This record gives sequence, C-alpha cells and structure tokens, in this order.
Amino acid sequence: MEGVLGDGFDAGRGDPRPGRRPLHLDEIRDPADLRRAPVEDLVSLAEEIREFLVSLASAKGGHFASSLGAVELTLALHYVFDTPRDKLVWDVGHQAYVHKILTGRRDRMHTIRQYGGLSGFLKRSESPYDAFGAGHASTAVSAALGIATARDLLGERFKVVAIVGDGAMTGGLAFEALNNAGASGRDLLVVLNDNAMSISPNVGAVAHYLTSLTTHPRYRKMKEELYAALRKLPRVGEPVGDFARRLEQGIKTVLVPGALFEALGFTYRGPIDGHDLPEMVRILGQIRDSDRGPVLLHVLTRKGKGYEPAEKDPASWHGVGPFDRDTGASRKSGGGGGPSYTAVFGDALVERARRDSRVVAITAAMPDGTGLSRFAEEFPDRFFDVGIAEGHAVTFAAGLAAEGLRPVCAIYSTFLQRAVDHLVHDVALQDLPVVFAVDRAGLVGADGPTHHGVLDLAWLRAVPGMVVAAPRDADALADLLETALEQDERPFAIRWPRDTAPGPRTREPRVVPVGTWEIVREGDGRVVILAVGTMVGTALGAAEILASGGGPEVTVVDARFVKPLDRPYLRELARSGPELVVTLEEGTVRGGFGDAVHEASLEEDLGLSPRLLQVALPDRFVTHGSREELLAEVGMTAEGVATQIRHRVGR
Repeated sequence: MEGVLGDGFDAGRGDPRPGRRPLHLDEIRDPADLRRAPVEDLVSLAEEIREFLVSLASAKGGHFASSLGAVELTLALHYVFDTPRDKLVWDVGHQAYVHKILTGRRDRMHTIRQYGGLSGFLKRSESPYDAFGAGHASTAVSAALGIATARDLLGERFKVVAIVGDGAMTGGLAFEALNNAGASGRDLLVVLNDNAMSISPNVGAVAHYLTSLTTHPRYRKMKEELYAALRKLPRVGEPVGDFARRLEQGIKTVLVPGALFEALGFTYRGPIDGHDLPEMVRILGQIRDSDRGPVLLHVLTRKGKGYEPAEKDPASWHGVGPFDRDTGASRKSGGGGGPSYTAVFGDALVERARRDSRVVAITAAMPDGTGLSRFAEEFPDRFFDVGIAEGHAVTFAAGLAAEGLRPVCAIYSTFLQRAVDHLVHDVALQDLPVVFAVDRAGLVGADGPTHHGVLDLAWLRAVPGMVVAAPRDADALADLLETALEQDERPFAIRWPRDTAPGPRTREPRVVPVGTWEIVREGDGRVVILAVGTMVGTALGAAEILASGGGPEVTVVDARFVKPLDRPYLRELARSGPELVVTLEEGTVRGGFGDAVHEASLEEDLGLSPRLLQVALPDRFVTHGSREELLAEVGMTAEGVATQIRHRVGR
C-alpha cells in the first residue's frame, strides 16, 4: 500500500486541484472510497460525520460522547490502513459508531440498538470490518495479539491495530496483554485513545500518569533544543549521537508518559492531537511503513467533541436516550412506574450507612450506573472506585471484610463474571460477609447479549455458602439489603434488573429470615408459580389472565431466595399435590432456579419433578432490543406465561 503524507507518505489519492468538490459522507460505501480522496477532504468529512452523529443520537439515543471524540481517529485509521485486510480491533465498541458508518452501515445506523437492527457493539457476524467482537473493556490488546500471532504462524502479511480507550488501562487484562505483546516482539500497533474518561472520569495511578503535567510537548521542545545545542559542540570523547541518545532517554524517563510502555517493550509515539487529521495520517503512515514490532501511539482526544453539552458533561452523555439537539434536554417517554431498582438500592445503602459506620461501598468505574453517586458524596472516605478492575474490586472487598468492615460491592451482572475466581477463592472460601449488589441482572435491553445478565443465578448458586436473593419491588430490595448487612456469616448477593420498580418504598426496611419465601397470591392449589425477583409481577399478571379466562386460580409465591431454597415450603407444597408447579426466573434455563427446585425434589424424593414447568431464558444468546420486546420473544410476558400454563393444564 502506498504512503499518505510526508516522509515518503503521499498526501492523497484523489484529485486535490482547486475547485474540486470534496468528498461527502453519502458517497462513502466502504473505506476504499475514503482512500481515493485527498487528506484535506477528511477535515470537512469529520464535521459532516459529527452532524450525522448528533442527528442520529438525538432521535435514537445510543453511545454518543465516545464516538464524537473518535471521529478523526477513525477516519485516519481507515484512510491509512487497508481495512478489512488490515485488522482494526476496537475495545468495547462505545467509540466505534464512526467505524460502522464508514464500513457500509450508515444507511442502517437508525436501527442501532433496536430490535432486529444493528448491534451497539462490534459484532463479527455483522461485518467483515468487525475483526473481533467487543462488549466489555480491556480486551482489545489481547485479541489483537492473538490475531497478529495467528498471522505470523500462517505466514500472512497484514497489519493489526488495537484501539484502546484510556479507561481500559484501569483494567488488569489490558496490562497483562501489553506485557505479553511487548515481550513477543510481534508487529502490532496499539492506539491509546486518551480522553481522561471511561464512562465516568478515570481513577487510579495509571489515569494520573497519563494525564500528568509531564506531557509530550515539553519533552519534544526539550529534545529539539538538546539536539540543536549538541550539534554545535565539538566532538570530544563519546560520540555526540550516542551521548544525545543516552541523555534523551534519561529525560524521556522523567518527563514522558510513554516510559511505562517502553519498559513493557513497546516503541512509544506521542502524545499527538487526536483531532489533527493531517498529523494523525502522517504519523500513522510512518508507523505503518517503517516501524516494526510492538508500537504504542498515544492520541489525545476530547470525549463529546463537537456537541457542547456532551463536551461539558461527557459522563452524562456517554450513553443517552433521544434528546432535543438544540437544548440537549432529554425526550423521556412517559410510562409512570416507580424509581429504578438502582436508585432504590443507592438510597437504601445511604440510609444504612448513616446507621452503621462500618458500611463501605465499592464500584468498578460505574458510580452512576450502580447508584452509588449519592453514597460517594455523603461518605467520600467510605466510597471506593477501583476503575475497570472487577477482580480487584472483589478481593479488595474481601480484605475490607476480613478486618470487620461491611463492604457492599456494586457491579453489573456481566461485569461480575470477570471476577468469578476472586469471589470463589477470596470471598466465599473464607466465609467473608461481602455483599454483592448485582445490577443489570436479566435482559438489559438495547445493549444486548454482551450485557444481558442471564448467568448470575446459575453460577452464583454453585458457590458454596453463597446466599443468592432477588427482590420483587422496592420494599423487598431494601429488606434484602438490610438482611444482608445484619448477618456476618457468609457472602450475600442481591440481583435486580435494569428496570423500574412497581412503585416507591412504603416503609422502613425489615430483616427477613434467610431462605424463606412468601405467598403473595392464594389460589386453588392446582397451579403454583414460584417466581424470582421481578418475575413475581409477571406471575401475578399471568394469574389474573388465567382467572379471567376461566382457568385455574393460581397461587403465586415470591421465591426471594434462590439459595438457600425454602425447603420446608417445598415439602409442604409436595404434600398438597398441585397439578403443576411453575418456576419463573429471568435467568438462563440451564443451572438456574428451576434446576435448583428440580434437584431439591430429587434429593428429598418430593415427586415435584414430573409436575414441574421451568419458564426461563433459553439456552442461547438473546439479541438486543427493548426489555418488553425481548421478554415477548422468549415467552416471558404475563400472556406468554399464561399460555404455557394453559398448554400444560388445559383450559
């Protein structure tokens, strides 16, 4: 592939003559169209893309601020590299909307994150330009190194680029990969997109390191002045070039953020202005044509660039719903209901912390998303954001618990999967009373399969000594949190969905006996639904549908504890001889609550298994869409559950 600007790098492949009409977004069907234009066209194209993003997000919502900040970077990468032959491996995908626009998906961007539409993340089955799927942070360098290694073993020739946000650098996986990649010596480019943000502002030593005052412009100026002075000196003793290089290395070690990456085996380039398109094209072209081995290019960008409200508050504009583009005001749809479960948890935790100075809260880069912002404001010394490092968060919580504090670890369900070993080995094995607040459990909606929290019931209940619970409403959530913090014998997990509660809290929290269930609707005994968490509301709806249609009067039980089960109730239920027992859970059908009831029936010879109907999420990855659409697809609405019961018991 030919070069593109300076140092043997041709400035463009199109016609740069005066009066020539510049390339427009609607003319781009794939990156090859982009590469035929002169580099000057990219500047106006970047503004056109920003306008497109603002229009798209204002109408449809989505991951917004990250993509605004990565416009020039994405254009430069596709301009310089021969994609899809050269592989671009994006971290997470929040910054990849422009990548989708440039790779033949612009006409379908209005469907992004909608049922049947484009994924909000990278997806290999969606496009050959999506070299590796990504939904969680810190994976890009590992995947890119794997692709580069396969390339070398197969004797192929292409470039591999990992694009990593600086937020991902708070995750241990990224540094494990950098350590391995640097030692490998393989030809690999890592682009560090540094905007000082992940979703919330970055935390930790690495973030401070990257945003320190010792930035590259100072180093570059000093380096230029050093060489200018040395060129004037007579050659005495050690050759000037060798002396200059050693002196430069010493200065670099002190002043430049790249010293860390060079110690890991990378050639460090930057930092450069990530919004200066000609400069980025020039530097990327140099790296492509001349650099070999592991290279890290440090690019400085501004999250939310080009849309003032997003620039001022990039954390709030990370992921948005539809909004008024002129004012930035949200266009929230009506619908009533109560507060979000996340907000209920945050308020209940603050109330408990006021009464108990031992209570501390931990999150992994998600203080807003997990409802802990209010706690952080009121108890700053008792709040800990550890960055995108879920494993560390859990073991850190274990250390706090070992010394008598009462840590509450608030982590999304799919993010907690990254800390399974830590939870088992460091918490459960030592019977430490860490409370796990598992948000985004069940189907989360538009984020899709990378974020659906469908496995937590199955794997958490497999951990010896673990309590696993789910609330049906706001009062129940406060009750379970109070119960978890009152006991100090074992770890305790409480899970809830990304949804609103049926209504606000109505009373003070109560301690409930661990392992007990509650009957919330008495029926005629023919059909009993054992429902977990928010599926209690669905079960009540199904019961009303059946009753109104002349069907059985269904008993509904709030099975608020998935582990331990309410075995005394199961024994009583078995003696009563129901025609059908339904287990209803917003989790995978394999290994979840339904299987737990089946196992208990076999262990105690209760005879419930032949009469058991397990209603749960299917053993497959569910697509993205609204929660309502997805629950309907898998038959877990009130009508869907009622229909399945009718099929088993007859009208």
